[in-house]
Amino acid sequence: MARVARMEKARGKRRDLRRVTPQPEVREKVYLTYPQELIKEPLIYEVGQRFRVRTNIRGANVSDTIGLVALELDGTQEEIDRAIAWLRERGVQVEPIEKNVIE
Repeated sequence: MARVARMEKARGKRRDLRRVTPQPEVREKVYLTYPQELIKEPLIYEVGQRFRVRTNIRGANVSDTIGLVALELDGTQEEIDRAIAWLRERGVQVEPIEKNVIE
């Protein structure tokens, strides 16, 4: 009887997994502007570790006083939004890139 109950429970879990609709992946392109005190911080690496997003640096210009990065973020919209909010909380200015600017 216990075996049957375990099998039914396992079947129920599988059914529940099938009902979960995955969110579609999207790509957002943004410009990041780093203030001087954050230039040496590995923030893009941390974004990839903390959130379920893939990062792709499309261009960068870093000096002693400012850092500018053109970045692609791939993932669900929810995770991208969380990653962008985290960057802003750290003091990074995040602005969207208009389509076809760096393609």
